[in-house]
Amino acid sequence: MAIISLDGTLLKKLIINGNIKLKINVSKIDDLNVFPVPDGDTGSNMSATMSAGTNAIKETKETEIGKIAKVLSRGMLMGARGNSGVILSQLFSGISKGLEGLNEANMKEFALALRKGVEQAYASVIHPVEGTILTVSREGADRVVSATKDLEDFEELFSIYLKELRESLERTPDLLPVLKEVGVIDSGGAGFIEIIQGMEDALKGKIYSDDSKPDEYKVDLTNFNREKMNSDEDFGYCTEFIMQIEKMSEFSQKKFIDMVQPLGDSLVVVQDENILKVHIHTQTPGDAMNLAQHYGFFMNIKIENMNLQHTEVLIHQDQDHQDDCGCGHDHSSSIAPALKKKYAIVAVVNGEGLKQTFIEMGCDYIIDGGQTMNPSVEEFIKATEQINADHIIIIPNNKNVLLSAETARDMIEEKSVHVLPAKTIAQGYSALTMFDATEDIDTNISEMTNYLDNVKTGEITYAIRNSKNNGVSIKKDDYMGIYDGNIISSDKSRITTALSLVDKMAEERSEIITIIYGKEVKQSEVDKIVEHIEEKYELEIDLIDGGQEVYAYIISVE
Repeated sequence: MAIISLDGTLLKKLIINGNIKLKINVSKIDDLNVFPVPDGDTGSNMSATMSAGTNAIKETKETEIGKIAKVLSRGMLMGARGNSGVILSQLFSGISKGLEGLNEANMKEFALALRKGVEQAYASVIHPVEGTILTVSREGADRVVSATKDLEDFEELFSIYLKELRESLERTPDLLPVLKEVGVIDSGGAGFIEIIQGMEDALKGKIYSDDSKPDEYKVDLTNFNREKMNSDEDFGYCTEFIMQIEKMSEFSQKKFIDMVQPLGDSLVVVQDENILKVHIHTQTPGDAMNLAQHYGFFMNIKIENMNLQHTEVLIHQDQDHQDDCGCGHDHSSSIAPALKKKYAIVAVVNGEGLKQTFIEMGCDYIIDGGQTMNPSVEEFIKATEQINADHIIIIPNNKNVLLSAETARDMIEEKSVHVLPAKTIAQGYSALTMFDATEDIDTNISEMTNYLDNVKTGEITYAIRNSKNNGVSIKKDDYMGIYDGNIISSDKSRITTALSLVDKMAEERSEIITIIYGKEVKQSEVDKIVEHIEEKYELEIDLIDGGQEVYAYIISVE
């Protein structure tokens, strides 16, 4: 029987099947990540985000497609993990808006909702990059919209949609050089296709279970060159402001982005009802602020001169344990003080020693997590709800957690919440030394943020596959030295790799080196590194027994 309309009950069935299809292929999506460290997070983050939304619709008794889609998008936003998860949540949030008010959707209405999802996803991303899930979803939606007049049923719609999605995915290496260099397709686009494939299969009566066998992807990392991943960002002013929109009838987020985008790079514009948050790197911050001021008044402004660093330092840490939660991945945390205080600090940390260190440094609430287990937006919101303070500072300590923290901040209206853009544990730890409870919030955030650029980050971990990276030949199980996001050395000996990394990071002008050693590292090995530093450099040495797994050493030099 041909299906020519989609109601809420059927949409729920499709989404649940799409979620399972993605879940059983998580490891395959993770393997498409081009960095040969012992984790891959795109599939994991997308699956956790999708599962949060699926759990939400499972509990609702709504049957209208518009209401089901709204519950789904809300659940996904609250459970969004990492950049890939947030982008996925924005795709479905836009789809929800396209289906708003509908009891059921015909093919044209559904196709237009897909396009609306793409528009919202593009609007939410910092400097959208083609050759990613954005491109794949956009080209797929455009194809379906153009074909709606000739479609006979939803099976044909999904067939055409998936065909274009797959063809677009195959073209991603031509748009993003690093993918072509490595010989892989975009992992986010591949994950999105898993969801849509699962939805189509449910439409045809093929229902997946958690024990279904995963599909195959071919991944070749032997020709990878890390230098290809460097961006072309220029010097400029990091301009960030929060404002309240007074002229809501005149304001359009999309039109505002179109006006501001030519002024610079790294743009993010997030609107939550009448609150607008803008971040842009520009040579003319005054121009961006003048455009915004037409619509309302500023609540917070921060402008700083800085050199952008687009390379990502991956802090990969296993989670020691998990607590029960609605999204399936809650992290343990400390209890915030009940008495009201001027400041409270929330940090994302993994490793018992590191947790204790951050608490001793003044953190009031620790969220257990990191690269391999990204806290959700909801976890950040719950953390702030338990804190009684005039100002709350969130320290993500990981680039892949930063967007979720910022999304949570923008959703919290009743409290003063700030996110320190610390992308590594080393940065977060060092920035904490600049915190001064006697200063006002703007001064603290400014000084802590400025200090991040003074911190060099190094990590030692092991390779999970044979690879060649930036001229470095890497063998499976060898140790890798990673310096500010680039693999610079590889050796069978962990101590040799560590000493090489220290020598690369230390400079004559350097003053302090902090060595955070992991769970499996013996004191005798740490002593050898300390001896090496004392013989060659005049550096103050700070040792921390972090207890983290996966990364044997996290090193910072200031």
